[in-house]
Amino acid sequence: MGGITIGKTMCQFSLKLDADAALWDSKAGKMTGKSRFALDVNRQIDRTNVLIHTRYREIESNQNRVTALELKNAIQGIASMQDTPLSYLDEHNKSFFERVGTDRCTSTYNKYLYVYKRLQSFLRHKYNLTDISFKALNYSFIEQFVFYLQVENEFKTNTISDTLVTLRRIVKKAINKGVINKDPFLGYELEREGAKHKNLTKEELDKILSVELSKPAHQISRDMFVLACFTGLAYVDIKNLTPEKIVTMENGSKWIQAQRKKTGTPFNVRLMDIPLTIIERYKDSQASGQLLPVPSKGVVNNALRYIHRKCELKQGLSFHMGRHTFASLITLSEGVPIETVSRMLGHKNIKTTQIYAEVSHDKILQDIKILSGRIVGKYTWVD
Repeated sequence: MGGITIGKTMCQFSLKLDADAALWDSKAGKMTGKSRFALDVNRQIDRTNVLIHTRYREIESNQNRVTALELKNAIQGIASMQDTPLSYLDEHNKSFFERVGTDRCTSTYNKYLYVYKRLQSFLRHKYNLTDISFKALNYSFIEQFVFYLQVENEFKTNTISDTLVTLRRIVKKAINKGVINKDPFLGYELEREGAKHKNLTKEELDKILSVELSKPAHQISRDMFVLACFTGLAYVDIKNLTPEKIVTMENGSKWIQAQRKKTGTPFNVRLMDIPLTIIERYKDSQASGQLLPVPSKGVVNNALRYIHRKCELKQGLSFHMGRHTFASLITLSEGVPIETVSRMLGHKNIKTTQIYAEVSHDKILQDIKILSGRIVGKYTWVD
């Protein structure tokens, strides 16, 4: 048994260790001798002592008074189990799951589950705890969590940042409920590397359009990817297309009018010649209400890897690159305003579109040439 005494409060707790009574030194609170068993027990006792003092300092930094029971609960991970990071994360994830399929998507839900598992494994690895009190969270805890993600999980900077953003959201919820008064993230700056969003060049897209493919799976996958390049649709949104989502306007133009699976945001995009040709090509292959016979994600990814090799592309090829290609090469570089591109992509915020859209050097030269022509003679320089 272990004991904690703080002022007039005291309590006992089990260390869950077996010790030989004949080798126990009650005054030192350790086992005597240098057997492997004695050394292991003493090492665990030392770790517990360090944990007790660490937890005491952490709780004291968030509140003026610490009781023996609060400290005991903190080191055992049972501190008011309704007010812990993992319990809040669990509640958040359950609520999020109920919205999956309406305005939330499964992939995002899985990311939240992963954050829960990473925090859970960290607490077990670092403190041998099943959970921890919000009051025990501080700047040092966050630094140690980041170190664990970097070293033990080999996470990249942006993955760590995404994990901390989720944890910070949970901490803010606890602050708003009055569980804790001090924000452990105060003064901590999240690091993030600028992601390089890849899109195809015109030369690369031309290669993909013209490459000869013998296998039907490769042909269909290529066509679905090309459709993404000329409409900006994500894989799941192409898979969910139905004939009802193709609308013919009064002028005869055909448009896709639908909602993004990921966010539920409505989008409208006109079907140009190449997408119309692809849809016409598979009009006799429609099944189960689908507009197109979209292969599974695994089949498509394998096909894209094959196409990447056959076209001898310098950069890797992923289906999502089609969406980036639409934003940058097909629309923005051809003078389509970014506000219009944002609406076609179904973005809620134009800042998201700015991440997708990359202006080519040729586009910059073209725009400056137009600008130069417009301002000729409008301004006079007096030397």
